Amino acid sequence: MGDVMRPVPFKQLLRWITEEYRSQWTIFGIPESQFFIKENGKSIQIFDESCATPVGPAAGPHTQLTQNIVAAYLVGGRFFELKTVQKLDSLKFEKPCIDARDEGYNTEWSTELSLEQAYDEYIKAWILLHSLEAVF
Repeated sequence: MGDVMRPVPFKQLLRWITEEYRSQWTIFGIPESQFFIKENGKSIQIFDESCATPVGPAAGPHTQLTQNIVAAYLVGGRFFELKTVQKLDSLKFEKPCIDARDEGYNTEWSTELSLEQAYDEYIKAWILLHSLEAVF
């Protein structure tokens, strides 16, 4: 994964999803046959909310981009740990920022996107996930 993340504009994401699905029956390279479709009404309760499955991606740079959140949702992710963003989003940190000599832990609290970019990515993902839920 590169060091610089580039958000995709919402209109371009919509075009990407619809054109790819229309022509190949895939979304972000994931075949429709691998989309998670809940077959029963069971769910679990997490933080007083209902969740279809207890699986999903852990926080990391990958959970800052809309298309990665959508991809995780398509294959069954329903519990998302989003990357924390903070006001001091312009600080520079040496990479890699994981120290794994004994046990792995994050040695800083960086964000790859600005606050505004991260907010936009999460809003775009929220809209797309609700749209996909209605369609599939």
